[in-house]
Formats: sequence, structure tokens, C-alpha cells
Amino acid sequence: MSSGAGLDYSTWDHIYVSDDEDVTCPFVDTPSLYRMRHRSRLEKMADFQLRGEELETNLEKCKRKLEEAQGRLTELERESKDEEEDREREAELKTVQAEVRKLKKDAKKFEEMIQEYQREKKKLPWNVDTISKDGFSKSVLNIKPETKEETQEEKVEKHKVFVEKYAKEIKHFGMLNRWDDSQKYLSDNPHLVCEETANALVVICIDLEIDEKHALMEQVAHQAIVMQFILDLASAVKADPRGCFRQFFSKIKTADKPYLDAFHHELELLKERVRSCARARMENAMKELEEEEREKRLGPGGLDPVEVYSSLPKDIQRSFDEKNIEMLQEAMSRLDPEEGKYHLKRCIDSGLWVPDSGEADDEEEDDEEHGDVEDEED
Repeated sequence: MSSGAGLDYSTWDHIYVSDDEDVTCPFVDTPSLYRMRHRSRLEKMADFQLRGEELETNLEKCKRKLEEAQGRLTELERESKDEEEDREREAELKTVQAEVRKLKKDAKKFEEMIQEYQREKKKLPWNVDTISKDGFSKSVLNIKPETKEETQEEKVEKHKVFVEKYAKEIKHFGMLNRWDDSQKYLSDNPHLVCEETANALVVICIDLEIDEKHALMEQVAHQAIVMQFILDLASAVKADPRGCFRQFFSKIKTADKPYLDAFHHELELLKERVRSCARARMENAMKELEEEEREKRLGPGGLDPVEVYSSLPKDIQRSFDEKNIEMLQEAMSRLDPEEGKYHLKRCIDSGLWVPDSGEADDEEEDDEEHGDVEDEED
């Protein structure tokens, strides 16, 4: 470069730092207006990119149809040479020739439109979202493709496989407490930026709360909200979450009070939900334990001795407390025979009372004698 020639700054003439933060009316909520303008610009960028993709798709379709029509035309021309011409084949030949001409014209038109699109793209001003790219980034900001909606069973299986494969990495991310550390870790492990990681972090929170590790639970809950905010941002701009996490960290580090308040509000809601789920799980575990204990207590007749004991008359309960057989017999004798028989059977079925074989035989004989006496009286 000659000494007389200066730097050519014309290449930067079309750089445009967005008007998101232009001077605004003092009566307008400025932060809200900034966000609205930024969102509007992102939507325009997405629409422009979508237009280019549609042009490419239409051109491909047109070329495919043209190839099919040319193949049909070649076949008709060959048949017309081999056989005598007839009106029907001649009419079809003319139709296909007209279709080929039209498709060639359409393909040329689409190519011209794509060239015009590329010229427009080069003239687009740069802004804060396009002015620089991370050199080491593996992430690409693209319009998220439409995917087939998964069934609940497929989601459960996908979550299970993912968590088993990346359990160690997910747990490590959950323990990070600095913005820069979290961003660096996601840059090294972009596959973690997904809904499965967010769900797994919430499950870890519940387990920690059950183990009464409350401080650790709050730390992991913070990271779960970080992941959820990244996913929400990606959903808002219809982009792949792996291409949005740097944008989130850039925003949260310099966020205004309303944005930080919203973040901490969601964090508190999550922590409360985690505590509630932990309590519910512990209550269910206690119920299951009680049911297991009850199953173990069941007597030979399938009755729970605790439940049977609580249903007995007070004087019979006292005889069991004191382990006094005479007191038990006296208490039974004061009852109506049918009621006494009912309570005695329940005591035996629950294992509260274990008669020996002799007592059982005597009992049967007494029942038979009692039956004979009743018959004689009749």
C-alpha cells in the first residue's frame, strides 16, 4: 500500500448497529421498547431466511418436474419414430413439449429470484446479532425444522437413554455457580442444551431435597432455571437451543432489574415445587412402608393384629396388655355368645390369640354340645 493512500473505510459503510436503543420518548418504558424492537428485528431476519429457503425448495421441485417431463418427451419422440403417428399421441407430444417449455421458463425465473435474493442479502446492514461470530463455536443459528411430535412413551424412553448416557455431565453442570463457567461448559458440551437436561436437573433437585441437602438443591435448581430460560429463548426466536445459550448468558450478565426479577421469581417457584414434590414422595414412601409392615403383621387368617386389637372391648384389650388368660376368659364370658365368638375368631385369625390343639378340640366339642342342648330344647 502506498504511503499516500489511507485505509478504505467504505467496506464498513453499511454496518448498522440496530436502533434498539435509539433515543425514545421519556414517557415510554424504554427497556420494554428495546426488547420489542430487538424481537421485531429477529423476526424479520427469520422471515428473510425463510424466503431464501422457500426459493431454493421451489427451484428444486421445478428442476425435478422438468427432468421428469424431459424423460417423458424423449420417450414419446422415440415411440413416434417407431410407430405410425396418430392424433392421440401427437396431442400428448405437443402437451409435454409445452410443459417442458413452461418448466424451463419457471426454473430460469426461480434462478433469477435467487440471484436477486443473494444480492439483497449482501446489501443487508450488519447488526448486533450478525456483526460477529464465535470462532470456536460449533453452534449454528438456524430456523428450527419442523419435527414429528413424539408420543409420551417415546419421550420417556428418550429421556431415560439421554440421562443414562450423560448423567455425569448433567450433574457437573448442576453444580456450577458462575455464569462464565456454565457458558464454557455448555460450549464444550452443546448436546446438554435440551429439555432432557432441564428435566434431569429437576429430578436431582427432588432427590437432594429428600436427602435434606437443601443448599445443594437450591444450587441445582438455579441451573435448571438457566437451562429453561435458554429453551424459552430458543422457542421465542424459533431457533435451535444450542445456538441460543451464548445469547442468554450475554443477556443475563447485563440484564436489567425486571429480567433478573423474573429469573429469580421462576427460581423461587421451582424450589417450592421441588419441596412439594419431595414431601409427596416421602409421604408415599411412608405409606408404602406402612403397607409392607402391615403385610408382615398379618395373622394366619389374613387380619392385621393392630386393627383387630383396636376393635376389641376395653376389658379384653386390658387382658391382652397384662397377658392374663383368666381375665380374658372372664371378659369373654360377659359378652353375648355370638359376639364373643366373633371377637375370638378375629383374635385367632390375626394371631393375637394362638390356641393350642387341645384348646381348639375342646372348643369344637363345646360348640357341638351347645348345639345338642339347643336341639333338645327345641
